Amino acid sequence: MIKRIKRAVIGKPLPSWEFKHQRLNNLTALAVFASDSLSSVAYATEEIFLVLMSVGPALLGFSLPISLVILFLLWILILSYRQTIEAYPKGGGAYIVAKENLGKYPSLVAAGSLLLDYILTVAVSIAAGIAALTSAFPELLPYKVIIGITIILIISILNLKGVKESGFIFAVPTYLFVVSFFIMIGVGFFRYFTGQIIVMPIQNTNTVVSFSVFLLLRAFSSGCAALTGIEAVSDGVPAFKVPEAKNARKTLMMMAIILSILFFGITFLSLQYKIVPQEHRTVVSLLAESIFGNNIFFYVIQSFTMLILFLAANTSFADFPRLCFFLAKDKYMPKQFMQLGERLVFSNGIMFLGGAASVLIIIFGGSVHHLIPLYAVGVFTSFTISQTGMVKRNIKLKGKNWKKAVLINTIGAIMTLFALAIITATKFLHGAWVIVVMIFVLVFVFRKIHNHYELLAKQLSVDKMKAPIKFKNEKHLMIVPVYSFNKGIIKSLRFAKTFSKNVIAVHIDISGAKRDKLLKKWEKYKPGIDLVVLDSPYRVLSGRLMQYIDEIEKKDPNLDVTIVIPEFVPVKWWHNILHNQTGLALKTAIHFRERTSFISVQYHLKK
Repeated sequence: MIKRIKRAVIGKPLPSWEFKHQRLNNLTALAVFASDSLSSVAYATEEIFLVLMSVGPALLGFSLPISLVILFLLWILILSYRQTIEAYPKGGGAYIVAKENLGKYPSLVAAGSLLLDYILTVAVSIAAGIAALTSAFPELLPYKVIIGITIILIISILNLKGVKESGFIFAVPTYLFVVSFFIMIGVGFFRYFTGQIIVMPIQNTNTVVSFSVFLLLRAFSSGCAALTGIEAVSDGVPAFKVPEAKNARKTLMMMAIILSILFFGITFLSLQYKIVPQEHRTVVSLLAESIFGNNIFFYVIQSFTMLILFLAANTSFADFPRLCFFLAKDKYMPKQFMQLGERLVFSNGIMFLGGAASVLIIIFGGSVHHLIPLYAVGVFTSFTISQTGMVKRNIKLKGKNWKKAVLINTIGAIMTLFALAIITATKFLHGAWVIVVMIFVLVFVFRKIHNHYELLAKQLSVDKMKAPIKFKNEKHLMIVPVYSFNKGIIKSLRFAKTFSKNVIAVHIDISGAKRDKLLKKWEKYKPGIDLVVLDSPYRVLSGRLMQYIDEIEKKDPNLDVTIVIPEFVPVKWWHNILHNQTGLALKTAIHFRERTSFISVQYHLKK
């Protein structure tokens, strides 16, 4: 039944040779990898406004120069990541750049930062989408968390269907969003230049109480949310059609041009229309209402904004599993993250990301403003490390135009480090400290995982063993737990007797009635195997059997013991609920014993 549901939801398995046909063209890739960056224009301006509004609307004029500085930083990063794509066409982004140029720990810091950023991107995007939805339909406010988790589940399922299929699904809403916003900005500028602007009444008339450079830095750090996601293309280069690097660079430029126009347009027009953030109303919704009025165009803008914000999470679903793959390949994450699922996607990474983002939605109640302080610290950490790594690489290799490349990367490294310092300082007490701590926790976890795999490889290595290998006849005992006498038990006894001459059956006596009945049948059918009956006054099965095995192993330290566990398999899956699962309890108990192994012998029931 589970298999049938899985097939219906995500589709039939794809063969490995289909992998090359799952790559994306530039238009689809833009929707997959740029939706996060493009969607940030829906809340980046608002975050700048909210900080400036804390001392009064008179400071909103500073939002435009702040936006221009952010756009300058954007283009520095774009030029730098174009170099990264060309240098590392197999993807991996900041983690691979740092690993090859800066060493182990900088690469792990970059990886931990990006993993946290991807999780936060999903949570923030979904929360922002909910804000757009509730701006148009306030009656949905009490259901924010439920809506958020549902949307994450849907996006996770769509990504499990495969890169190409999910890309096509996400492409349409992404381009509808871009077109609708271009129309809104175009109409807004037309009315601005023709003097037709109708200014909305200002709801907050607080005067400026205080002003400081620190306030402007806080506004800048909040607006830097517009830059999140621009590293996604460099992380996912292998997903592009051949030539991968060339197509990835084109997509990166398309994304930068669209993002620049939208971000500047929204900020500029919001100032001209005197937009002031309101509770439960986004800046974009107020701007759309100012330009179009409360008509069908307003609801179109809100609908497409909501869709792109929800789908912006897809950028993380495209890159998070890939980064997990690189880390797992280097033994810093569990090996399960290397496995391709039935639809040729890294299913474990997708499911882990969906679960982690859902937890954040629950903890923070689906609020954008509560999540934003945690945002951008991780991505700017990876920006800085990536830029620094590229500086070192270009100086070392001295390739074509290397001086120009070093200049761009150096400016990028300095500016992103400066931005990181501002973001961390201004948001530290508002929650950024959590991300700083979590980055170091993740680096610690990465090291622990890596140490485990290294120790495992060392202990399993055969390099120091002499060849050829000679197997000795070692002493071995097979024990068959017997609960009653039936066909399943007989099959297990026959199996044990086939592979070893040293076999005993053990019955844990909880009820005298069962023991007497078993002894009578044992005497009648004479299986030719000794039966040991153990009393268990506290009615414990696995614990009493483990105690018996301890006694045997103490008597003979050279004896290996294997437990042959009889299990019957019901016809219907739900029949398992009706049974005690004693076999599972025994397997769990044996699993951690050094000298004891187990074999499960299944007896399949018929209809």
